[in-house]
Amino acid sequence: MQDYKIFTGSAHKEFSQHVSKVLDVELSKAEVTRFSDGEISIRLCESVRGKEVFVIQPTCAPVNDHLMELLIMIDALKRSSAKSINIIMPYFGYARQDRKAAPRVPITAKLVADLLQRAGITRLITMDLHAGQIQGFFDVPVDNLYGSIVFKDYIMEKNLKNPIVASPDIGGVARARYFAKLLGLDIVIIDKRREKANESEVMNVIGSVEGKDVILIDDMIDTAGTMVKAAAAFKQKGATSVIALGTHAVFSGPAYERISNDAIDEVIVTDTIPLQQSCEKIKILSVAPLFAEVIKRINNDESVNSLFV
Repeated sequence: MQDYKIFTGSAHKEFSQHVSKVLDVELSKAEVTRFSDGEISIRLCESVRGKEVFVIQPTCAPVNDHLMELLIMIDALKRSSAKSINIIMPYFGYARQDRKAAPRVPITAKLVADLLQRAGITRLITMDLHAGQIQGFFDVPVDNLYGSIVFKDYIMEKNLKNPIVASPDIGGVARARYFAKLLGLDIVIIDKRREKANESEVMNVIGSVEGKDVILIDDMIDTAGTMVKAAAAFKQKGATSVIALGTHAVFSGPAYERISNDAIDEVIVTDTIPLQQSCEKIKILSVAPLFAEVIKRINNDESVNSLFV
């Protein structure tokens, strides 16, 4: 393997340590400090001249701090003559703002892509982008990994009696169909609609879930409102159990309370984002070994896509 270095920001150090342990490579040292007014200062504690560098930093909450920290580290690496700057961003913040959904609004995911490229990255490695077209916002290679590879093994080990895959909305059908194909299962879909103004959304189930073990899959779980409502709709239609899969455990606002008290039987997430608190219903599957394997393959000029074929 070529000589390379791995740096980490402050967003998810535990994840970075796990990746480095799998690779049997020590994390390179960088000092991340703040001035009294909150400005971020970064100093690389070792030479990176002519080195292939990987920086691990999900842009999770507080997203603005972690994004700015990443941009500053990229600039430090570029000015220190790093050969290449590969960003490992397990969770891509601002991904939900990927298009003009209303007049006079920004496309913030494109802005983030521009900032990263302007700062000097040569490659981005992320997981389960909210919208696949975000890859087109970049003019450098983007590897969008699939969390379904770890979910698949877990679901198969559970030996569910009568499983079926479900999408929590129309927008997630492609993701649900891909996962269902991996497992050889059928899918059902939730059609959300608001019948009248100021009335709560109606969850219509497209397909039969009577006596089924529903596997509800999405790219992220934020406030868990959609997941919980969808699970309740499935239970009303006769589902035996509902397992929710979400690659990114954003878990903001009342998410933990909703998961603890409602119709979802189990929530499976990955460690792309650090959890703020524990919950009996939540199980974490690590994707650190997957990212470690991708770093190996990139460093050796090997195929990344073959991992998912």
